[in-house]
Amino acid sequence: MKMNKVDLSFQSCKSTYKDADVVIYSIPMDNTTSFRPGTRFAGNAIRVDSFGVEWYSPYRERDLNEFKTADIGDLDLPFGDVDKQIDIIYKATKQILKDGKVPMMVGGEHLASYPVIKAVFEKYPNLHIIHLDAHTDLRESFFGRKLSHATFMRHVHQFTGDGKIFQFGIRSGEKPEFDWASPQAGHIHQRKFDFEGLDKIVEKLKNVPVYITIDLDVLDPGVFPGTGTPEPGGMQYKDLLWAFDQFQKLNNLVAADFVELAPMLDPSGASTAVAAKTLREMVLLLQMNLEKRNK
Repeated sequence: MKMNKVDLSFQSCKSTYKDADVVIYSIPMDNTTSFRPGTRFAGNAIRVDSFGVEWYSPYRERDLNEFKTADIGDLDLPFGDVDKQIDIIYKATKQILKDGKVPMMVGGEHLASYPVIKAVFEKYPNLHIIHLDAHTDLRESFFGRKLSHATFMRHVHQFTGDGKIFQFGIRSGEKPEFDWASPQAGHIHQRKFDFEGLDKIVEKLKNVPVYITIDLDVLDPGVFPGTGTPEPGGMQYKDLLWAFDQFQKLNNLVAADFVELAPMLDPSGASTAVAAKTLREMVLLLQMNLEKRNK
């Protein structure tokens, strides 16, 4: 699998793959989307919009061009073959990790996170996952598929085991999913409706390997309408920035992703702008964490 920097790179992330510490790659995948498709177009829409995003983050007080980041573009996926797509994503992530680099994946539907998390878990068996989302994603199957955007986290749990998954912002799902995620069941930590307690979880996970996965529909549709399954009652962007402030306190942030921008569903471009700014913040979080670990 070729790992080459693309000409249409995100903002100032133009290092070669060989030189990079963090690698951005996007997943043009929305085959199991059950409502409104279009997330397969997210990666390049974000790259184009990134020309309007400042390199410098006043939140992190750091600049993208201080760091070596490569953007290798969309993975080349066979359209419609979900199992083959998952395999390609998994192998690409394994290669990035084998080469000593930190993965920053951009979806695509949320199923794209499954093979990435699986590959990262195989390198870090004590991996803990922080999951920001409007939806539980804890079904056992959906429309006859075991692996889909609505089931992926339940299947992640099959290899992580209990006590490793921490969900925040959840406000939609079936009753059996909420029952399975309840404190009485003891499988995962789930906070409904908001990010309360995230700071305490970050403190608890401060020194263990952490993966962050963010479905941008955790944001309110008034902030982020360009997504396949919008859910009213969501978070504001300032809430997400506060979450990033908490993530900055982690000592072992080993990989991350965000997913579910469908750019054509928001003709105003506001949702793509949200995603582009989010990518800047997440790349900086990964780079700053790596800098901290290498001291």
